[in-house]
Amino acid sequence: MSATKDLAMAIGSSKPNSFVFLASIEDNAPNIHCYISKELVAEKSLNAGNVIRELGKLIDGNGGGQPFFASGKGKNVGGIKEALEKVVDFVK
Repeated sequence: MSATKDLAMAIGSSKPNSFVFLASIEDNAPNIHCYISKELVAEKSLNAGNVIRELGKLIDGNGGGQPFFASGKGKNVGGIKEALEKVVDFVK
C-alpha cells in the first residue's frame, strides 16, 4: 500500500492541477489512493477524502484523509473496476 501511496503523491506533486486515482491489490485486498492538487482543491472544491469515502463503498471498504490526499482499503477486489470507472464522475 505504501508504494502505491508514494506513486500517487509523486505523480500528483509533479504537475499542477493534478487529479490522480490509483488502485492496487495487496494480500488479496484492494487499496485506493487519491491525490488532488491544492489548486484543484481550492478552485473546484474537490476533496480527496470524499472521493475515497464514496468509492471505498465499491470495494467494501473505507478510508479517508485530507482534501488533497486520501487512501482506503477494502475487501472486494472486484469493486476496483467500478471504482476506476466512477472516479471520472468527480472530475467532470
